Amino acid sequence: MNQAISFQDIDAKLQDAPPKDILSYALEEHDNIAISFSGAEDIVLVDMAVKIRPDIAVFSLDTGRLHAETYQFIEAVRKHYGIQVELLFPDAAAVQKLVKEKGLFSFYEDNHQECCGIRKVGPLRKKLLELDAWITGQRKDQSPGTRANIPVIQNDKVFARPGESLTKFNPLVNWSSAQVWEYIRMFDVPYNSLHDKGFKSIGCEPCTRPTHPGQHEREGRWWWEESTKKECGLHIDNVKK
Repeated sequence: MNQAISFQDIDAKLQDAPPKDILSYALEEHDNIAISFSGAEDIVLVDMAVKIRPDIAVFSLDTGRLHAETYQFIEAVRKHYGIQVELLFPDAAAVQKLVKEKGLFSFYEDNHQECCGIRKVGPLRKKLLELDAWITGQRKDQSPGTRANIPVIQNDKVFARPGESLTKFNPLVNWSSAQVWEYIRMFDVPYNSLHDKGFKSIGCEPCTRPTHPGQHEREGRWWWEESTKKECGLHIDNVKK
């Protein structure tokens, strides 16, 4: 990307662009780029991206606490698209230390940030140090308390290599959940079977539950905490803003 043009200028130009056009721009500008994959939004991005770059790099965080259905979903995606889904694992020693000192469910008592920091943020940080850019499935309406103002493109200063920039693309920011599911059904895209059981937003098994009619999709995540804290640390810049 031409550094003479600011991220804000590019974001302004891409705000009204379709997700596929944003993806095309991202893949044209960056060779060393990957999709962060976990849920319904991300599989839409994978489906779009493989039609542009069949060998697109895709990674997913294996926290060790995922639902069985999520592992089945990851495997279905790998086979459906004939791609590699790189699984990122937390540092075993850090996990063992946390469990030894606080047990398996400390996040119910002292919030989820410590556990997510070990199981998610650590592995993600290590991976992003290898990349020049990454692609996420964030949407503005996913979490009004933390994601209402996320841009299409941004300089991810949280995970960038020291002294360098890390470009973060959010092609689906302006899509609704209904648009995501319309795409999934239209193109017969694989999805996590937990969605058929009332799960709208899916994370680790102990921290995710189905939502009831009328509840926002993120209310099933870390339901014992305030809505303004419903970020695991992967997108911590949303909370800081």
